[in-house]
Amino acid sequence: MANLKVNICGVEMKNPVIGASGTYGFGEELEQFYPNDVMGGISGKGLTLHPREGNPSPRIAETPSGMLNSVGLQNPGIEHYINDILPRITGKGTAVIANVAGGCENDYIEIVERLQDTPVDIIEVNISCPNVHEGGIPFGSNPKVVEQITKAAKKASIKKPIMMKLSPNVADIREAAKAAQAGGADSISLINTLTGMAVSLEKRRPILKNVVGGLSGPAIKPVALRMVYQACSVVDIPVIGMGGIMSGIDALEFMLCGAAAVQVGTANLCEPYACQNIVTEIEEYLNSHGIVDINEIIGSLEV
Repeated sequence: MANLKVNICGVEMKNPVIGASGTYGFGEELEQFYPNDVMGGISGKGLTLHPREGNPSPRIAETPSGMLNSVGLQNPGIEHYINDILPRITGKGTAVIANVAGGCENDYIEIVERLQDTPVDIIEVNISCPNVHEGGIPFGSNPKVVEQITKAAKKASIKKPIMMKLSPNVADIREAAKAAQAGGADSISLINTLTGMAVSLEKRRPILKNVVGGLSGPAIKPVALRMVYQACSVVDIPVIGMGGIMSGIDALEFMLCGAAAVQVGTANLCEPYACQNIVTEIEEYLNSHGIVDINEIIGSLEV
């Protein structure tokens, strides 16, 4: 049997499949279908300092080969997560990744500090959120700000590795990746959703109440593959790839481009067994091709 174990920032995972933030809840929601220990890791719902109700509906729209969402970081807040949710989801043999978001640098610092004495394995810092102190520009769109926020998060995280989640809505993803590494990131994850919109011709109105949202699903896979490949070419830290992964083959293609692990998002919303199936498909592919260790795949693309 092929070895599926990967090591991310010193955290060993039994396989490279991680449930992506915003699509897997906190891990409990899909346990009615299969146990969490099937997964290498789970990146939970994005957390903010205080509870958020999110954006008004409609906030989901189906698109060709994908979907748009403008959920708006609906979550119960960091304190509820630490006190009520975290005790129920740890100790199951699956890496727990806390995804955190903020409206300003101090928000990130405070949330990261609060997670230091918890059983969380990795902190994933989402910098694709509106920067309320900079006119609503997402943190991740400016390499200098990416480096600044990364440095702040890393300084606040004396016990936990930091994974920076990068936005694809930039001129050159390589600059953002290099900025995160320069800021001290232990790893990076990409891509987050692409900005898009949908409209109703009959109503002559946007379908989403928020007008624009994040595009995800198979439609963005070619863009995601390209950006993961480019990021891997300029950094030495682990890269976690995501964007349109629907099968084990998709996952292995990202690893071929250099990803050390993958996150599966939209697939979970249309097939609750998606992550379990992807783990199985990866193992079957490796065994059928005589590959004894999945790490042999990582970055082996010939160009």
